[in-house]
Amino acid sequence: MTLLDNDVWSKKILSDGWQDATREHQVTEPATGAQLGTAGLATPEDVRRAATRAAEAQRTWAATPPQQRAAVLRRAGELFTEHAAEIEDWLIREAGSVRAKAAFEAQLAIGESFECAALPTHPQGEVLTSEEVRWSFARRRPAGVVSVIAPFNFPLALGLRSVAPALALGNAVLLKPDPRTAVSGGVVIARIFEEAGLPSGVLHLLPGDGAVGQAVVEAPEVRVISFTGSTPVGRAIGEQAGRLLKRAHLELGGNNALVVLPGADVQKAASAGAFGSYLHQGQICMTTGRHIVHESLLDEYSAALAAKARALPVGDPAREDVALGPIIDRRQLERVHGIVTDSVAAGATLAAGGEIDGAGYPATVLTGLTTDMRAWREEIFGPVAPVIGFSTLEEAARIVNDCEYGLSVGILGDVGTAMKLADQIDSGKVHINEQTVNDEPNAPFGGVKASGTGSRFGGAAANVEAFTETQWVTVRPDIADYPF
Repeated sequence: MTLLDNDVWSKKILSDGWQDATREHQVTEPATGAQLGTAGLATPEDVRRAATRAAEAQRTWAATPPQQRAAVLRRAGELFTEHAAEIEDWLIREAGSVRAKAAFEAQLAIGESFECAALPTHPQGEVLTSEEVRWSFARRRPAGVVSVIAPFNFPLALGLRSVAPALALGNAVLLKPDPRTAVSGGVVIARIFEEAGLPSGVLHLLPGDGAVGQAVVEAPEVRVISFTGSTPVGRAIGEQAGRLLKRAHLELGGNNALVVLPGADVQKAASAGAFGSYLHQGQICMTTGRHIVHESLLDEYSAALAAKARALPVGDPAREDVALGPIIDRRQLERVHGIVTDSVAAGATLAAGGEIDGAGYPATVLTGLTTDMRAWREEIFGPVAPVIGFSTLEEAARIVNDCEYGLSVGILGDVGTAMKLADQIDSGKVHINEQTVNDEPNAPFGGVKASGTGSRFGGAAANVEAFTETQWVTVRPDIADYPF
């Protein structure tokens, strides 16, 4: 039997073992529309039962010796390695990933598992000074039950980056993947941890619609919500969490800028810009959505980027050697095209691409924009590269910051000049002489402004902050004297 044998998960959810679901979702291949299987969907009632069971299982899991929890995470990393080819095939077919992106995502899952295996034995607090005759400690304790709501674009990596540290630190998890990637973003994680020896009831797989999402936020047992997705949905979750006095860690949208400084190598810069805008069809929160180029290089860069865009084939990544696969569904495909056509109608120039190609969209370059056009203002979530010029460093900083988002910025060119610019911009991440799409399991990840609530993902410090609570503990040698 393979890891993802259809008989295990078909029409089921994972909640204290694989249970028959009362609702179903057809798992389809976005490139062809072919049916890949039938996933089970949870209901709000399923969530309520799962949350109650998770709270029970969490107490035992939190009391499990740290080395035993670490062993489960290490075994998960080994299993991700052993089953990488099978997992990559699902990422290609279900999520529309090109093969290189699928391989990269599988490697992120491996790295995340091994990185989080160190968390159970990571220092869990600090010794404090005290004005009293006592020992004083601040220790970190598991938050309890954590809800993880993950998106479709990097379904495995963006779900696991919360599931793995939450489990490692002694929490139970309710995982709600996007139904469009219920297997690669849900079943894969559930099966890996099942095979790795995670006790039953600690991890629950609950794919579903907005009602299920609301239920995993509102369940009384849930103390922390870790959400990756769109800014409008994130705002709604943040409002719910605030009303319920729960912590919500929100990693939201982005309209990320790549700044090309005067004197930069144009061909290398265009290569970086193409990768940043077109990887996974631009369906990444870190995608390069705005190219801001010094006026001395603007025409040359635009031409070089357009040439690279025209050379990138679009098609079915499961059957062809292509650079761009399908857009996740027809609705999003038409939204991308609508933004392009609206911007062209408003005066932008189409330098490459701009026409729907089956289930995909070709790498597109827009020039001659103004900053009020849709292609410049909105997060497109498609393979579109808008290009605009600047004259001074101050103007570049102003253009970068004139955006509701603040997730990732790349700066290409002279390092000293780039450092000066970096000090003037608002962004959760800055990459000098790299494009905007960067992620490593040990690095803090998050954005500011409408991109989220800061770095609550990646690295030991961020993970401990995200998935534990601080408890103050004092110890005296004898019972204290009191004036009453």
